[in-house]
Amino acid sequence: MEQPFVLDPAGRDVNGEAERLRELGPATRVELPGGIMAWTVSEFDLLKKLLADPRVSRDPRKHWPAWQRGEHHDSWIQPWTAPVNMLTSYGVEHRRLRKLVAPAFTGRRTEAMRGEVERITAKLLDGLGEVPPGETVDLRAAYAFPLPMLVICGLFGIPEESRSDLSDLVERIMDTTTTPEEADRTMRDIASTFDGLIAHKREHPGDDLATMLVSTRDEDGDRLTEAELQATLLLLMSAGHETTVNLIGNAVHALLTHPDQLALVRNGEVPWENVIEETLRWAPSVSSIPLRYAIEDIELTGGAGTRRLTIRKGDPILATFGAAGRDPLRHGADAAVFDIRREDPEHLAFGHGVHFCLGAPLARIEARTALPALFARFPGLALAVPPEEIAHVPSFIANGHATLPVRLTPAR
Repeated sequence: MEQPFVLDPAGRDVNGEAERLRELGPATRVELPGGIMAWTVSEFDLLKKLLADPRVSRDPRKHWPAWQRGEHHDSWIQPWTAPVNMLTSYGVEHRRLRKLVAPAFTGRRTEAMRGEVERITAKLLDGLGEVPPGETVDLRAAYAFPLPMLVICGLFGIPEESRSDLSDLVERIMDTTTTPEEADRTMRDIASTFDGLIAHKREHPGDDLATMLVSTRDEDGDRLTEAELQATLLLLMSAGHETTVNLIGNAVHALLTHPDQLALVRNGEVPWENVIEETLRWAPSVSSIPLRYAIEDIELTGGAGTRRLTIRKGDPILATFGAAGRDPLRHGADAAVFDIRREDPEHLAFGHGVHFCLGAPLARIEARTALPALFARFPGLALAVPPEEIAHVPSFIANGHATLPVRLTPAR
């Protein structure tokens, strides 16, 4: 058997790796940190089919033999596989958990949050307005990061004193360079943080999503165990935050490094919605997400007529959204080009099938609010360092910038 392609745990060149993986075929065996062997699927149409294929599971407890044998329980992958929530469930269990949460993310409820998103955006922009013109500011830390954090904390009713702990946990979960010792500490901190939040909500219930889930557990415990409650809160808060942080940051970076594209949206030739969808295709907030598992042998044939491949029963699968988004078979020879006039920027950034992200509409509202407001307030916004000096977050999962240093020039 061919040697697997070893992924960089720090994700320093996710697009370069994606290109090399595509050259190796529509599906490729890779080695993840900690010696985890998996398949990547970089061909758009093939990945889309697998994401909706009932022969592909998200439950390691039922369908990943290595996890069942006790392997990898002390590695970076713990927060992605150990908790029991929608992300790690399959079939009936997944439907049960998703049904409990879905009512909180209806179109009406999501649209009702637009005013709060606008209020938070305006407050953050006022803060940026106090920065002396020409001074360097980290836009990720000052804008892209706190906006979704404040939105999600408001949605869940997170006490002020707990918010820094939550944001720190999300950053640590996304870090795929972590050691086994650090991973164990993260799991302990997840347990203590969410145990504390649940206890707080039992003593101080409010009109928020966390209280709703705690009430569901307390009033009808056979529908949601205590462990599932904790894990569901973890999933919703971390997913609701990280997706939007990187969406905003990646869109700003893309526009500042493609001034012709920025001009198109500024003069009204192209709507901001195009910027958001093309960013999600070209630089999705999550490059790859672990893990899925074949519940039986799955034979693959790529669209380019490549040789047949078989993903064996129990083999893990890494969904590579970043690679699929730039697949020339789907998006043409210019798939690697950021083009907000692209007629069909279809992407898989929010997943596909039964695991499609419930928070996608909220993420779009946040980005649709944050981006035009930022460029209207600071029309001279510019990167403060050459693009090649901006480091990637230490992750092959999260796809974003560790910092985004810019200089602000307010409108006169």
